[in-house]
Amino acid sequence: MERSFQIKMPKETTFDKDFVLKQATNLFREKGYNATSMQDLVEVTGLNRSSIYNTFESKKNLFLECLKSYETLYDREVLKKLVQSNTGLQAIKAIFDMYLFEMAVVKDSRGCLIVNCKSEMANHDAAITNFLSSNQQKALELFEDLVSQGQKDGSINQYKSPKEYALFVYSSLQGFRMTGILVSDKLQLQSIITTVMQTLA
Repeated sequence: MERSFQIKMPKETTFDKDFVLKQATNLFREKGYNATSMQDLVEVTGLNRSSIYNTFESKKNLFLECLKSYETLYDREVLKKLVQSNTGLQAIKAIFDMYLFEMAVVKDSRGCLIVNCKSEMANHDAAITNFLSSNQQKALELFEDLVSQGQKDGSINQYKSPKEYALFVYSSLQGFRMTGILVSDKLQLQSIITTVMQTLA
């Protein structure tokens, strides 16, 4: 007697995952993680609940994917600025200017997904805390490298070590992006950048 075997094929994703992540990211930026419901996600992504759960397993996993996608997007934008910069100080200013454009020209007041997440979710979930810690460490290492470069090319003073200045620049950028949620006046935001650059020069 012949026995027939049914091979289970893996489930195929039949939607644009990048689009779903973009829509979910925008929603999380607007409402925050805790205030975003599964029904909210269903409405903005156009997916039903089962599709979301089959693909991402949970709201938290979807949020983590949004964080990683958001990080990758800005990593690419920052890299473009670095390639176009000739000195360490110029590179740091270019990063601030990139966010200035978003806040003062585009008038995007939703804030940074990662900064928002840090204020809402830090130390509340191990996986999210690990992501935030990794993201912060990468940013600190980048700024430390840029400060070191600036001190070598003469565009940044040597009153502090690269590590100390890196923490200062990182903290300033975090505060700058938080300030931009409520302040979109370009001159006010530019004055913050000027102060940071004057401290480093």
